[in-house]
Order: sequence, then structure tokens, then C-alpha cells
Amino acid sequence: MQASSQKVASIDLEFMEQAIALATQAEQIGEVPVGALVVCDGQIIGQGYNQTINSHDPCGHAEIIALRQAAQTLGNHRLSGCDLYVTLEPCTMCVGALIHARIRRLVYAASEPKAGAVVSQMQLLEQPYFNHSVQVISGLMADESGRMLSNFFKQRRKQHKANKADKANSNSITDQSKDAVL
Repeated sequence: MQASSQKVASIDLEFMEQAIALATQAEQIGEVPVGALVVCDGQIIGQGYNQTINSHDPCGHAEIIALRQAAQTLGNHRLSGCDLYVTLEPCTMCVGALIHARIRRLVYAASEPKAGAVVSQMQLLEQPYFNHSVQVISGLMADESGRMLSNFFKQRRKQHKANKADKANSNSITDQSKDAVL
């Protein structure tokens, strides 16, 4: 997929590559592979990867973690003039956080057809009632990110299927043991 018509600089590719590296870290700990970073004046000031499962935090999305770190770095909850790079189209919660943080520009890789709140489902950033607007560049390195996500979920389904088979097999052995005792 090509990036949207907004101007994409080589630095955008470099930052998205770093976001994909963060997504790999999430994958390595069994989290959905999403990585994000906040850049201000060409410097990374916040970064994160999905940690909802391991941190037992429903808000532990890559974007939220990166935004929190960036706000701490700047000592300000407003991140005006900053850009957020993320490997997957943000959800409703994350889009709300981008607006509240006053992110200047969102650059994301893959679309999220089920819960994407930028273009796929809700188009929240196009709503006129918000007091801040965020520029959007979509599709940057979408193939790489999409492939990583597809492979992750394919592997997860395979593991789930294997676990179900093991459980069924275990129950069968238990039943046979009970029959032998009787």
C-alpha cells in the first residue's frame, strides 16, 4: 500500500522502521505487535509497544505508552508540534489521546479494518467538533506492518488450536483412567 498523498520524507521511513522494531518487542513478549514513537524537532521523546496483557492494563496500547513518556520528557501534557508514528491505525481511545495531547501529525502503517478510528471505521479525526486537528499520513510501510500482524495472529490461532487439541487429548486420557479404575 502506498502512503497517503501527504509528503513523506526519508526521515518518516526511518522513524517508522523504529516503530516496527518496537512492534517486534511486543511480539516477543506475546503482545499484539504494535509499536509507536513520538518525535519532536526530529528527536524521539517517547516510545512504546503494546503491553496490555503483560501489564494488565486495558490502556497499555503502544500509542498511550509513547504519549505518556513524551509528556514526561517535555514536562507537559500538550505535545504540540510533535508527531506520532505507529504501526497500526489507532483505535478510538488512542485517537482521543492524540487529540487531547495536541499531536501535530499522525503517521501510521497498516489499517485496522475492525477497530480503526482514523479511516477504517469512525473517521474521528475528520469530525468538525474537535478543537484540534491532526494531520494524517497513512500506509507508510503498511505491507511490513500488516505482514507482521497477520503472521502474529496466524501463529496465535495455530497455538490456540493446539491448546484445544491438547486439552481434548488430556480429557480423553483422564476419562480412560477413570474407566480403568472402575
